[in-house]
Amino acid sequence: MDEIVAEFIKRTILKIPMTEMMTTLRAWDFLSENQLQSVNFRKRKESLVHDLVLLCEEKNLSVSDAALLDIIYTQFHRHQKVWDVFQMTKEPGEDIDLFDMKQFKTSFKKILQRALKNVSVTFRDAEENAVWIRIAWGTQYKKPNQYKPTYVVYYSQTPYAFISSSQLRSSIPLLGQTFETHNATTPLQERSVGLDINMDSRIIHENRIEKDRVQRVTQEIFGDYPQPRLEFAQYKLETKFKSDLNRGILAERKEPLRCLVKFSSPNLLEALKSLAPAGIADAPLSPLLTCIPQKRMNYFKIKDK
Repeated sequence: MDEIVAEFIKRTILKIPMTEMMTTLRAWDFLSENQLQSVNFRKRKESLVHDLVLLCEEKNLSVSDAALLDIIYTQFHRHQKVWDVFQMTKEPGEDIDLFDMKQFKTSFKKILQRALKNVSVTFRDAEENAVWIRIAWGTQYKKPNQYKPTYVVYYSQTPYAFISSSQLRSSIPLLGQTFETHNATTPLQERSVGLDINMDSRIIHENRIEKDRVQRVTQEIFGDYPQPRLEFAQYKLETKFKSDLNRGILAERKEPLRCLVKFSSPNLLEALKSLAPAGIADAPLSPLLTCIPQKRMNYFKIKDK
């Protein structure tokens, strides 16, 4: 396992909440039950992740194995993503194809790799004849970026595909062509049926309402004008540790935790304004961040009430 794969699996495990760690790892089924039982899950998370990475290294973990864990994590937290729904419609008179999942996976991967030299595709079957697809995009000269993937959920017996909103909007047409080519009734290299990919307004109604809400809330807080230029905001925290688990060394600590948190950007307020519309944060943002323009301050001290 090289350094790139080791860093990928480390980051993937780190984002799994401790309360979900064992459930997620068991669903992954890469490490045996004996290996999981040999790990002390009461350790600090950084130390636990280190031990798990070592076990993965012993089993010669691959990028595909790590990507599969990332899919499982995303399945558990799919509500945190914004999904676009696409409907595939055939020309009038076209017969409905008999679906073969194995053939679909093979052809889907081949088509993408034929169109784009560096692309990583991972599949995981789910319930109700659905397949989850994780696509890490590269370029002709760069390897796939495993940290900005696109997720696709495709229900084989329906004409719908759910695609996670991505910064790489240029990838959507390529995905459309891939579904179009795969669903051809004759071999891939001979012809395709010319599927049209259109947004189904009924299915994405909820999605559109949420996007409108985020846009409205953001505009109410920040306005529709350029934000004043501010390069950083600093927060000094003196608060006691709070946890629903109610255990561990920090939970027993009587003294408040003291730390300094600093947010910096060439234009911090514009960056904060863009977080929710980009799907990176929920709307509205914390008042600790949105109060900066009103209070005309960028130094804050936070204490327990």
